[in-house]
Amino acid sequence: MDSEVQLTFVREKITLRVPRGTTLLAAQQSHELQPEAPCGGRGTCGKCLVEIRSPGDTQWRQVKACQTPADGDLEIRTPPREAGLSVLDRGEGVSVPREPWGQVFELQVPPCPKGESTADWERLTGALEAVSGRGGWETDIPLAARLGSLLQQTRGHLWAAVCGSRILDLWDCPRKEYMAAFDLGTTTLAGYLLDDHGTAARVGAPNPQARCGADVIQRANYALEHGPEEPARCVREALDALLGQLCGEAGISREQVLAVSLAGNTCMHHLFLGISPDSLARAPYNPALSDAVTLRCADYGLRAHPNARLLMLPVIAGFVGADTVACLVAGDWENRQELTLLVDIGTNGEIVLGNRERMIACSTAAGPALEGAGISCGMRGGFGAVDHVRLENGEIRWSVIGDTQPRGICGSGLIDLAAVLLRTGHMDESGRLEGGEFRLGDTGVVLTQKDVRQLQLAKAAICAGIRLLARRLGAAPEDIDQVCVAGAFGTFMDPDSACRIGLIPGVLRKKIRPVGNAAGEGAKLVLWNRHRWESARRLARQAEFLELATVPDFQDAFVDELEFPEI
Repeated sequence: MDSEVQLTFVREKITLRVPRGTTLLAAQQSHELQPEAPCGGRGTCGKCLVEIRSPGDTQWRQVKACQTPADGDLEIRTPPREAGLSVLDRGEGVSVPREPWGQVFELQVPPCPKGESTADWERLTGALEAVSGRGGWETDIPLAARLGSLLQQTRGHLWAAVCGSRILDLWDCPRKEYMAAFDLGTTTLAGYLLDDHGTAARVGAPNPQARCGADVIQRANYALEHGPEEPARCVREALDALLGQLCGEAGISREQVLAVSLAGNTCMHHLFLGISPDSLARAPYNPALSDAVTLRCADYGLRAHPNARLLMLPVIAGFVGADTVACLVAGDWENRQELTLLVDIGTNGEIVLGNRERMIACSTAAGPALEGAGISCGMRGGFGAVDHVRLENGEIRWSVIGDTQPRGICGSGLIDLAAVLLRTGHMDESGRLEGGEFRLGDTGVVLTQKDVRQLQLAKAAICAGIRLLARRLGAAPEDIDQVCVAGAFGTFMDPDSACRIGLIPGVLRKKIRPVGNAAGEGAKLVLWNRHRWESARRLARQAEFLELATVPDFQDAFVDELEFPEI
């Protein structure tokens, strides 16, 4: 029997040969076909369904790709790809003066005085200190080795590219410096190219780690079972491709990028670095590494200047990551006087409450419902997703991303629909859905009783977290001055719907303000102003972490929030 079989993917017009017994999902993943697999291939989500038939057969049959080994040659029909995924690449951030990590300084290095023996490197760093106002430059042997001939060639007139306290390169002519910042999100990646004036280019793409699972728990489990190499490899390649796109849009070479910053949740942070997330998967769920670190881009697959530095923002706790720290940097929390609530709603809801005097952070296991996973007709915010539902003159109306036929419903549409059904009486405060399901008009989008329960679990976890943080600070929800909702879900979420279903306490309705991709803004700020890098480190250390599972009142608070509020 042949040890390999032939798989023909009809829609993609691709034919593969794989070892016999390889699952169809693994075959797609190994050849970069990017299938949907929110559950990480465990057979529980049903999103990887494909149609198959043996050569010569006329009948197609539907199977789960993750549970179907290829025992013979097959033809495979995959579903249409989810197109037009919305990538949120803009957010709010404090204005700061330009004191970037990566800079180019013009220098005039004086010749060594006759009768003295001052080293070339010493004269170089002295000239650099004079123009930059900074000292403590690290010694670089390869640069020092070619410095003498360069000084002779240019008569001491040269340009030094620096990053932090390192001299990256020396040039005989001026060159413009650039930096790149990335928000490594669970669902999407956002990248920014920075120049003298601000953001020169921005790009976004889906996170290819989705092939290993839709959420951080699934990806952590995948890494524990298969090792962290594949999640690390695919996301590094994706970020490197985005870096290439950024440089292409700006018309520059990769070598002009002197520094790159990266912010992501703790699991994404660890997987990018190739660190096993095993410590995140068991109590006390602590990170393996929390402090900010500066590395070489080249060591992590990012092709920039050969000596370009990679800045990894610090994390706060196992499930409160560098993306939250970046949001705090963007919101200038070191100087914030108002009692502020920061909420980043996703599979893992990250919440911070406080101000410059004191801040407490927690994470809530909200589950993937608000990102479209775990919902029967759920999907991410791409073309064909119902993104908003409203009640007009007694009739239920809806909008669809791309103004096309609905293919499913995303998180913002889900909470809108639940709020509308509560208003119309199709659903009561306990979450009981009239008839057990609700069909949205003549579309194929259906909300089931199980979907409602998933939504209740998600919203209860977040609202309970908010109330317990307030209690720990000795405040009530009504004492909060401002609510900043970060991320894509927060940007498109209707505050009225969020409060109607009890996702956010109703007393905060008029205080809610979306701040967009604040994590991306924070990642840019630590490059744009090097003092904000130190600010990020201080904020991460200052933030107290509240482990909700250890709070005696958490279970009661969670149960109290399961029902929808009575109006």
